[in-house]
This record gives sequence, C-alpha cells and structure tokens, in this order.
Amino acid sequence: MSKPVTKEEALDYHEFPSPGKLGIQTTTELKTQRDLSLAYTPGVAHPCLEIEANPENAYKYTAKRNLVAVISNGTAVLGLGNIGALASKPVMEGKSVLFKKFSAIDSFDIEVDEEDASRFVDVCKAIAPTFGGINLEDIGSPACFEIERRLIDELDIPVMHDDQHGTAIITTAGLINACDIIKKELKDLKVVVVGAGAAAISCSRMYKAVGVENLIMCDSKGVIHDGRDDLNKFKKEFSVSEPMTKLEAFREADVVLGLSRPGTFTQEHIAVMADEPIVFALANPTPELYPEEVLAIRDKAIVGTGRSDFPNQVNNVIGFPFIFRGALDVQAKKINMQMKKAAAYAIADLAKKPVPQDVKDIFGDLSYSKEYIIPTAFDKRLIVEVSSAVANAAVESGVARVKDFNLETYREKLSKMI
Repeated sequence: MSKPVTKEEALDYHEFPSPGKLGIQTTTELKTQRDLSLAYTPGVAHPCLEIEANPENAYKYTAKRNLVAVISNGTAVLGLGNIGALASKPVMEGKSVLFKKFSAIDSFDIEVDEEDASRFVDVCKAIAPTFGGINLEDIGSPACFEIERRLIDELDIPVMHDDQHGTAIITTAGLINACDIIKKELKDLKVVVVGAGAAAISCSRMYKAVGVENLIMCDSKGVIHDGRDDLNKFKKEFSVSEPMTKLEAFREADVVLGLSRPGTFTQEHIAVMADEPIVFALANPTPELYPEEVLAIRDKAIVGTGRSDFPNQVNNVIGFPFIFRGALDVQAKKINMQMKKAAAYAIADLAKKPVPQDVKDIFGDLSYSKEYIIPTAFDKRLIVEVSSAVANAAVESGVARVKDFNLETYREKLSKMI
C-alpha cells in the first residue's frame, strides 16, 4: 500500500515541469518549405475537398479516427460535487492522460460552463465533427441521462457517460465471476442496489441485461416501491410492487451494490444476507462498509471496493480506454448494450487467465479467487481482450462503419501495441 498523497505533492505534480498534464505533438514532418505547402496551403485543400465530397474521408485524412473528447460541466465531480466547469479541468485532463497511456487514444478535455441540459447538448453537437467519440464525465443526475440519450440519438459517433457505464461494465464483470466462484446463476440472484444515481441506474440496467431478475433499489428514503409518489422516471424503472424496509430487502440477498455514501448499509444488513454474499461497497474514498467489517459478519463473502488498497478494485480505467479503442477502430456510430456486455465478459474472462509476471511484480501472486475477480488496471492484455471484443460486437450488431473486419488480424494489431 503506497503512502497517502499530500496536497503539496499533488499541486507540484500539476504545476511542474509545466502546468497541467497534457500537450500536443505533431505526427507529420514540418522541416521544409514543401512540408509547409503540404501541411497547410495549398496542399491542405485536397483533403478538405475529399471530405466535402464524402464526410467519411475525415477518418482517412484527419485525426478524427483516434480522437475522443472528454466533456464535462463539473456538476458532479468525483467526491467533490458541483465545483463548476473550470475547477473540473484537472480531472478531465487526467481522464485524457488515461486514454493516452492505456489505449493510445488522443483526447481533448473540454469543460463547458453550462448546466442546462439542452444547451449543453447543443454545444456537444456543435463540436462533435472534430471527434471520433465523446466521453461524458462528471455530469450530475438526472441531467446526465437526458444529455447522453440525446447525444446518442442525434450524433453518429460513440458517446458514453463513463460514470454510468464504466462502473456498470466493471461491476458486471465482477458479478459474473463472483457467481462463477460461488456456483450461482445470475438469474437466481437477489440483488440490492443502495443508491439511485446515474451509476446505480446504469448498473441495474446492465445486471438485468445479463440475466438478473430480482433487483431491489434503495435511495436515501428507503426501498423504491410503487406506493411512493416521489419517484422520477428513472427510479420508477426499478420500483417493486410492495413496500418493505431496507432490512427486509437485504434478507437472503446474494448481492449488495453500494453506490451511495459511508454507512448507508451496516453489518446488521450484511448479517441477514446469504451465507456467501457478494458485496460491492463502492462509495469512495470511504466505502459503505470496509472489507474487514463485511468479513467479520460473513467470512465467505466476496468484497469489492473502489479503492486500490483492497482486493477487487472496481476501477473504470479497466474499461473505458479499451471500449473506446475498439469503438474507434471500427468507426462505430454508437456504443450499444451488445458492446458493453462484450466488454464485461472479456474483462471477466481475463481474470480467469494466469496473471503475467509483470503484474505479479506489482501486486503479488494473484490468481482467480474470491480476492481476484477483476483484472488490475495494469494488465496489459486488457487492450487486446476488451478492445477486440468491443470491436467485434460493434461489427456484429451493425453499428460499425468498417466492413472488412478480421478479428484475428485486429487482435494481432492490438498485441503489437502492447
């Protein structure tokens, strides 16, 4: 476990050797007068006219095919809340760094000072021609649902709100493997979701998509049920018919997914769950319950958190760089459920494979078990397994522009990137 980061250390990291975490580099030569004529006037007119004649040529002649926008209005920044667009910039720069370092995707961070959902969508649509994909980040609920829905419907490039779907994909992978270990079928699980924000809604939708049938959601006022008159349309999607207490919801539950805050469920709730419960306590930096608190009550539990100092870290960097890598490489028009499911199963499958020595050198002697149901973010095979699964799902589901896709050739190309 590394020592805590100090304020001074963090500020120095962001100020030196130059302010921020990003820069721009060129990919072509510009050494001679002829290079200048090719890069700019008059030579640049030729690709411009080719794109005017056929917009798809933008993928051939510009950086669009490998460029993602990380866009936020700063209304729901990780653990900090609504701090505004400008204050969110270090986080968005950080996300761009992760795109580059983990999947070789170029990225611009774009902070939009606009909280009105319709106007925010208009801004994104206006700048969308620049990019091959859009990663929405740290946008408050429920506006994030409408923003993402409209952009997916109205644009022809992949758009994903990672706070929703990244968490959904990683926890689904963990759920698949946890069920494998405790020998239970997804359709037989009783799942309790504590929290009803963007990530909770997306996780619940994805759990349903992979086979979970019995799911109970709780918000700050308790179990979401049909007798309540304070539910928005997103919560109503998961409303159960009969009222019950939270403790009753937990009784004999196989899974609890916490996407709330510390203390929203307790050891008392764990005590009434199944003998081998799956507990994802993802409040960060302080989980709803610490792993040792869960294991003191249910010593056979499988526990995951959002922290790097405990086993089974649910870290979105396991997903989003490689999901966008696959989507960009087949020039996908959107990221659909087939692609998200493919990513989850690819992540789950990778955890079952022998762990490479370079990962063991960092994390110790890992192997598939209750303490290792999700690969680490530093497993370099993620780019091959996840990106290829996503790309193939895009092709098979008909949202890819690329038609002559060969899965094995693409996997070989990704392997060389490692």
